[in-house]
Amino acid sequence: MEGWLTLCFIAVSTLLAVWFSGGKSKPKKHLPPGPWTLPVIGSLHHVLSVLPHRTITELCRRHGPLMLLKLGEVPTVVVSSAEAVEQVMKTNDIAFSYRRTTELQDIVGFGGKGIIFAPYDNRWRQMRKVCIMELLNSKQVKRMEDIRAEEVGRLLRSIITATAVGATVNISQKAAALSNAVVTRAVFGGKFARQEEYLREINQLLELLGGFCLVDLFPSSRLVRWFSTCERRTKKSCDLIQHIITGVLDERKVVRAAGDGACSTDDEDLLDVLLRLQEEDSLAYPLTTENITTVLFDIFAAGTDTTGTALEWAMSELICHPEAMAKAQLEVREVLGHGRAIIGNSDLAKLHYLRMVIKEVLRLHPPGALLPRKTREDCKIMGYDMLKDTNIYINVFAISRDPRYWNNPEEFNPGRFENNNVDYNGNSFEFTPFGGGRRQCPGIAFATSLLEITLANFLYHFNWMLPGEASSASLDMSEKFGFTIGRTSNLHLKAIPYVRSTI
Repeated sequence: MEGWLTLCFIAVSTLLAVWFSGGKSKPKKHLPPGPWTLPVIGSLHHVLSVLPHRTITELCRRHGPLMLLKLGEVPTVVVSSAEAVEQVMKTNDIAFSYRRTTELQDIVGFGGKGIIFAPYDNRWRQMRKVCIMELLNSKQVKRMEDIRAEEVGRLLRSIITATAVGATVNISQKAAALSNAVVTRAVFGGKFARQEEYLREINQLLELLGGFCLVDLFPSSRLVRWFSTCERRTKKSCDLIQHIITGVLDERKVVRAAGDGACSTDDEDLLDVLLRLQEEDSLAYPLTTENITTVLFDIFAAGTDTTGTALEWAMSELICHPEAMAKAQLEVREVLGHGRAIIGNSDLAKLHYLRMVIKEVLRLHPPGALLPRKTREDCKIMGYDMLKDTNIYINVFAISRDPRYWNNPEEFNPGRFENNNVDYNGNSFEFTPFGGGRRQCPGIAFATSLLEITLANFLYHFNWMLPGEASSASLDMSEKFGFTIGRTSNLHLKAIPYVRSTI
């Protein structure tokens, strides 16, 4: 009995000592609500599905505009209202300026050497400035206009060839090939050795980045790291890409050293620009081979998969809505007249309905359904505590289909953008397919111009229908989750030439 009394006395004394010495637990943080969790896996059982963006959207509708998930070990807040997005992208933009970086993204970004997966710091600001001032300046924009026109012309001629033998057109494949061709010429000036291998590895990395990898969900677990193949596959692809680009750089440096175009900036491709900046050595943070390799990956990731996916969704929606297709074709053909070869940038400002179609496509099918951010410091959003180093997903998909901001949000209706100022420039927080704030995509104009020009030429030069006797209602519109949200199956259409003269 005496022993028990002694133990009780010691226990009570210890508790009192802790209490009076200021050892009370810290005030509980007011965190956003979320679904119930399980040990070890957290909220994963709620999220894992074939289409996680739709599953997460349903959870957001139950739990509110800010929802806390625990994805394995990783705390994640999903933002799913325009009001909350404004606080993230505008009011507290600096606090949310870090980019969520998983283990795989860190490998792909060479530890933050590029733009997409780099942290918000002086090096990132320098790289973004290089992107805007050097890679996307007026001279490069003009050069890219010429490239787009030539590649779109080549695409139209390939469709004419297919129609001549009665073949259907694989829009998905054509859209991807066009995006790859335009970006490859913009970056490298044309085809290069091991190009197909390079593009294949880029696609492999995008597939890995677009999925759930156990290493990203349980980064501290050595056992998971040992069992998972994602990390090893990512490193293998990155090593191969690095090897290919190193070879391209070495060849280009030899050409530049020989004086073939090294003294002129008039015909520089993007690789020449980066090499010139490396040679000038005038940047605060010198450009390394890893910097250049990572920036090139960023350009291909942002400029190929997203644009090609948006184009196939645009054609899918127009096929499913013949009245919108007819209205868009009538506008293009009436405004531009007969006998046109290739529609260019200067024509786009006249095509108001076409631009509304593209906005509606980007609303229903945003390139990135869940835009990642990360908190660099503690802050508050809508009364909730946002802790430092919390991963953030901006649920663009949910907001773009929220009836609070859009009438009949599931309906494809380009006319909803008539006579309003809603745009994708980052100031309309109910419509942010390219993000906003400091992390907004710097290549918006490049991506949308290619999309607009290609779609305008498709509608001007061809009438489109489904093969055989298929009706528009029978078209499979199911989605496939990944780095972008694409179609589950390729889109095959029959093209009937409308303007035959000068393509």
